[in-house]
Amino acid sequence: MRTERFTLDTNILFYSVDTEAGPRHALAATIIERAVACDCWLTLQAVSEFYFAVTRKRVMPADAAAAQAGDWLDMFTAVPSSPEAVRAALVLAASRRVSYWDALLIATAGEAGCTAILTEDLSDGATVHGVRIVHPFDGSELTSAARALLFPAA
Repeated sequence: MRTERFTLDTNILFYSVDTEAGPRHALAATIIERAVACDCWLTLQAVSEFYFAVTRKRVMPADAAAAQAGDWLDMFTAVPSSPEAVRAALVLAASRRVSYWDALLIATAGEAGCTAILTEDLSDGATVHGVRIVHPFDGSELTSAARALLFPAA
């Protein structure tokens, strides 16, 4: 089986618990369910942003959000941002017009050996800092690129 290490952006984590997100809710839940069986690593930044976003937008109470974040930290390999990733993010943000936080997520993922990130926040198909951007949603279905990551060929 061909496997590719990838990571998930905060929006995937958010949609997985947001029952008002329409088809994205079910798709995000499927993504996480499948990602556990794949070589998916989470950045501590994405888990932290998840907690902040769902509590700020009142999608979940703080204790439930903390429990969910803790579960993901148990389920996935989690990686922190290093000083080198911060430096790379500063360069990316200054030169590529990527937001600093997106740049830090990308730099941390790349440093961890991830070759792709599932997100809808960046340019689909672009490669930034060695990490390919994959939009996961195509209406009520997963995109073919997302399916390739989540259901690797045997």
